Amino acid sequence: HDQVPAPSAPSLISSPLVGHVKSELLLGYDYYLLGDIMVMSVRVAILLSVLLTVPLIHFPARKAMILLLFGGRSFSWRIHIISTLIILSVVLMLAIFVPDIRTVFGIVGSTTSTCLLFIFPGIFYLKISRSSLKSVDSVGALLLVIFGVMMGVISLSTIIITWIMTP
Repeated sequence: HDQVPAPSAPSLISSPLVGHVKSELLLGYDYYLLGDIMVMSVRVAILLSVLLTVPLIHFPARKAMILLLFGGRSFSWRIHIISTLIILSVVLMLAIFVPDIRTVFGIVGSTTSTCLLFIFPGIFYLKISRSSLKSVDSVGALLLVIFGVMMGVISLSTIIITWIMTP
């Protein structure tokens, strides 16, 4: 006499939603609330927030790119404009050719989370520590960095393989 196990809480929560929720949550409301003023207002608010935050994100990206490529060179409008156009072109190409925002969130999440949680703390400890690399703390920090790199490679590989295998 076989017993059927009781469903777990996550399966009770997620199973009714599987197949019914789109990757872009606001697009899912078109089926039920076509032309609803509240959905349209939220879309306009999101559009405005994206338009207003792009310059705030673009400035440090351009600054980092110029410092990486040209070091302490004096200011040049030509380098400034070319780097701006390159960054905006890359962002535009990603927006046009990446079909689903989940892919971008997966790649960014897998790389930044492993760096912030594992790799950077270990590297920072090794950089500021005055103890030798053979001490227990330094070995632990080094193992944390190695574990972080392995987890980053595994998670990024999983996302890329899932992206390739999904039709």
